[in-house]
This record gives sequence, C-alpha cells and structure tokens, in this order.
Amino acid sequence: MSIPFWCIFISALLIFIAKAPVAKAMVKEGGGRYDNHHPRAQQARLTGFGARALAAHMNSFEAFPLFAVGVLMAHVTNNNGVLVDVLAVTFVAARVLYLFFYWADLHWQRSVVWVLGLLCSLLLMLSPGL
Repeated sequence: MSIPFWCIFISALLIFIAKAPVAKAMVKEGGGRYDNHHPRAQQARLTGFGARALAAHMNSFEAFPLFAVGVLMAHVTNNNGVLVDVLAVTFVAARVLYLFFYWADLHWQRSVVWVLGLLCSLLLMLSPGL
C-alpha cells in the first residue's frame, strides 16, 4: 500500500482515537457514568476539556473526506511521487497536532495546523495539474 493510502487509513483511525478523550470526559462529567442510552445528550452537556475534545472529534470527521478525495484524485490521475507523499504525511501530522492543540486549548496553534491540513487536502486535489 502506498504512503498516501496509509495516510488515509491513519486519518480514519484518528477519528476514533479522538473519541477516547470524549468518552473519558463523559464519564467524568457524568458522575462516573457513560450514558450509552443517550450519549449525544450527555455530549451536549460537556464543558471545558470535554467540549473541546468533542469538537476535535467532530472536526476529524469533517476533515477526513476532503483529504481522502485529494489522495484519491492524485491516485486516479497517476500523480504519484514525492509531492503527494509529503502532502499526505503533512496532513496526518497536522491532524495529530490539531487534536493535541485542541485538547490543550492552544487556540491559535490549532488554527494554524487546521489551515495547514486544509491546504494539504486542496493541494492534493490540485496535484494532477501541478
């Protein structure tokens, strides 16, 4: 499997890895209980770290399709090479940093790596013409 395809796989895993702190916050803020009957209602009541963890988790869902489409556009046009590999790896690194920055409430750093990840996705889409 190619580096960009591995990056799609890792990015998909990051969505679910980002859920772990949400679940932990739900248990903590729910009085030691994860409400599996109404988890979305419990998530809606999260504050502070829990709310940030939930937002980071949801943003992981939002960022994934654009990145996956960019990698697939590069692949179907036979645009493989160092540029595509670097953009894919940079996207994954940016998304990992994004999670940590969101959890730590480092707002401007989070925004910088969010933009970096977005640019990587868009450049992957444009890579067939570069």
